[in-house]
Amino acid sequence: MALRGKTVVITGAGSGIGLATATAFAQLGANVAIGDVDAELAESAAQHLAGYGGFVDVRCSASFEAFLTAAEQALGPMDVLVNNAGIMPTGAFHKESEDITDTQIAVNLKGVIVGSKLAVKRMLPRRDGHIVNVASMAGRLAIPGLAVYCATKFAVVGLTESLREEYRDHGIYFTSILPAKVTTELAAGTEGADLGIPSSSPEEVAQAIVKAVLKQQGEVAVPSYLGLLNGMQGFAPKGVLRGIRRIFNDQRILHGLDEKARQGYNQRIKKLSDKER
Repeated sequence: MALRGKTVVITGAGSGIGLATATAFAQLGANVAIGDVDAELAESAAQHLAGYGGFVDVRCSASFEAFLTAAEQALGPMDVLVNNAGIMPTGAFHKESEDITDTQIAVNLKGVIVGSKLAVKRMLPRRDGHIVNVASMAGRLAIPGLAVYCATKFAVVGLTESLREEYRDHGIYFTSILPAKVTTELAAGTEGADLGIPSSSPEEVAQAIVKAVLKQQGEVAVPSYLGLLNGMQGFAPKGVLRGIRRIFNDQRILHGLDEKARQGYNQRIKKLSDKER
């Protein structure tokens, strides 16, 4: 797909991976629509990229549809949707509040389902389009301390695989992006819980997304070599895998977090959760 003149819609794009992705597509001549729950942030970012920016709460189908309609009116029919919005609370499963659990499921999973469904309906008549769902390596590799987050990302990977097969003869492509640790606010305070997996910048993830659209790739790990870990899970005995986990101390995220560094991010999640009530 040549990107010049194409309309690319991105959620959670006021900052981080979303903004880096919008910038990367804009640099290749695409028209970008930046959606975010922070409307002011979205509009400001869009001004710098000569695109469209607006409010979207991905948990609400009416909000999502209104955003897509406004974006298409401003830029033309949507060619690519990047479902990027997501949150990552951390900590012991039994201590996580019901409100935070519900918000994770609503943003990380329901938001992707809602966005994908609305996009498919718009793309089917043209038999053309590409939907990119930003999941995580935590959607393939379980991480203690991120139980519900992992559950939502595993679900996004499964959803994307299913949709890829369901619409394979209808001209719509589906990609799941699996970043490891990314240097954004979402990972704040996890430095002491580093599992030995290298960090990627938002720009590196953005380039992987652009490449996936250009080459119509189905699943992309970032960094790419981490995709090999998926194969290990299928062949290595569980005892061996658990031994490797113990060597790397995979429970570090439960004990090595800098809660002070995550305070600002946790407050933002709580505000989002409070709005859902």
